Order: sequence, then C-alpha cells, then structure tokens
Amino acid sequence: MSTVLRVVLDQLIDVVDADSAEASLEVARALIETAPARCEVAAVVPSDAVDAAAAVDGLAQTIRAPFPRTGLLASWPMGISGGVAGGLMHAPTLLAPLVKHDRAHDNDQTVVTLWDLAVWDAPALFPRATLLAHRALLKRAEKHADAVVVPAHATAHRLAEIAPKLSGRIRVIPGAAPAQFRVPTDAVGRRRELGVPDRVAVVAGGTEEQLRAVLASIAGEQTSSVVVFDAPADVAGAIAESGIDRDRVIVPGGLDSADRAAVLDAAVLLIALSDGSGFPWRAVEAMVLGIPVVACDSPVHREVLLDGARIAPFDELRDAAGEVLASPEELHRWAVRAGDRGRAFSWRDHAERVWALHAEL
Repeated sequence: MSTVLRVVLDQLIDVVDADSAEASLEVARALIETAPARCEVAAVVPSDAVDAAAAVDGLAQTIRAPFPRTGLLASWPMGISGGVAGGLMHAPTLLAPLVKHDRAHDNDQTVVTLWDLAVWDAPALFPRATLLAHRALLKRAEKHADAVVVPAHATAHRLAEIAPKLSGRIRVIPGAAPAQFRVPTDAVGRRRELGVPDRVAVVAGGTEEQLRAVLASIAGEQTSSVVVFDAPADVAGAIAESGIDRDRVIVPGGLDSADRAAVLDAAVLLIALSDGSGFPWRAVEAMVLGIPVVACDSPVHREVLLDGARIAPFDELRDAAGEVLASPEELHRWAVRAGDRGRAFSWRDHAERVWALHAEL
C-alpha cells in the first residue's frame, strides 16, 4: 500500500500570485521526482481547475474540492474543509484545509508554506479581503498546522514575532529558480517583442519610493535602458517623478520564465531593491544565469544571496553598482560569484527536504 502526499494546487486557473503559483507547480513536480519508495503524490485542486495532470505529470490522483478557488479562500479560513482534509497534506502556500486532526493516531498531517510576509509587513498594498483571509489562515495554522515552511531563517524569525504560537513548528526550506530556467533559443526575438534592447540594467522589486530614488540617481547618465521587474503599483508616477527619460524605462507586464530569462540575458546587472522578508526570486534567477547582482542590504538578502551578490545599504546601491561595473574583470568576477551561488538552489533539494519533514512529523 502506497503513502499518498496530497499537494494543494489552488492556482491552476485563478493565478493571484505568479511566483507562488509557479513555485507550487515546481514543488509538485519535484515531489513526484523525489518520492521515496511506496510513496505517491496527489493534487488537491479547486472545483473549476483544469486537469492537473496536464500541468504536472505523474500525479497518482486529482482530488477536486467542492468549491472554486474563491470559495476555498472563503471557506478554508473558516475551517470548512469541504471534505478534502486528512491524510498527508502539503500546501506550497498558506491556503490549505487547516482543521483539527490526530497526527499521532491517524497519521494526518498538514504543512503549509509562506514565501513572504508582505501581507503583515506592508498591509497597505493589499485589499482588505486579502488581508482578512491571510490573517485568518495564519490563525488556523497556529492552531492546526504541523509545520510551516518559510524560505529563510530571517523570514522564520519575523514569522515567530507575528505568530508566536508557531514556535517550534517553523522550518526553513529555500525556494529556487524554475527547474528549467535557462536562456531560450529565441531570446533575441522575445526581447524584440517586449521592446527590450540587447544591453539593459534590471531593477527588481522594492517600493515606489525606492524605485523613484534609483531611477533619479541614473537620470542624468547616458547609460543603458532600465527594465523594471515586479513593478510597484504606481510605477508610472515613480518614473515621472524621478526625472529619467521615460523612453529609457521598460516595464513589461507579467512575464513567464522564458521571457524573464530572455530579458536577463541582456542584463549587465540586476539591482534587487526589496528589503522585505520574502524570497528574492528575481535575484536568484539572475544568479542562476550568471548575471551580477547588486542587492539592498536586508537580513534575507544577506542570508540567501551571501557572497553571490554585492550587498549594500539602499543609499549606497549606486556606488555598489559602479564598483561592479568598474571594469570587465570586476564584472566577470561578480558574474562568477553569482553563478556559483545560483547553483545552491534547486527544487529537487526543496522536495527532498519536504519529504524528510513529513517523515519527521
């Protein structure tokens, strides 16, 4: 008889966070690839989801919840599981049927994942309904989750401050770039469609104020164009107030992994602005491709990026970028360091540690 690990895939259709949706698929695929003997992986999906097998090969079963994702977001925070709770449950996000269960006698387990804590650290950026749902889910996790996975120890420390009842149940398992993250063969054509030239600086994340300050610092320089990943809500206002020529700033919409890799292939460096508690997806992707990274100083960046990136306080980022770009030799040195650090992350390692966590529980 096989042991079945149920993985929640709630964003197969209704994608509300592209990074967590992509991570969820990567986690599911890696769990299938690394499944121990006599272990299988099933998917728990919303009622309106497409065939999960089309997105994830090798699933033993697809379990449909009785509600669409919006219904799950309304019912699961209230403890209404819809009959899909029980067994070994792993949620690559916080959304899970968190109900009372007996781990000791019935072998029921529920593990959830928090990739960032932006809902708690920057609540003004989110609709009230989102705030209420996440807060309710975290309260249920405090009561019923057997473990909560976060991507960094710095995130774990912050989560322990927000939810002290989770003490002893927080586990650190980093994320990774997509398993097949590489420069596509049609990278030049993809960049042309996006209006991205063959030499750019990439700025990722951060607040409107941070983006405005960075763009203002280079407004007077006749340098390359700037591509903004994960732009803040009022990116147009930040660009206008910075004084930079609008034609030099490219803000693509949501890009798939191949388009992101194509853009990064043209990057001389990536500047990671975010100083929050979330996993630095774009910086890790850049490092995988050997793109030099300059990152705003933060506990997460220091822990995750280590010496693979030039880390500096926000008001010194311009000087740090200048040091990296000072000479071809220096640029090559930081590219090598980025590539070396990028190899430290893989979804296979993440999945093996998830299996070990469930075995420990």
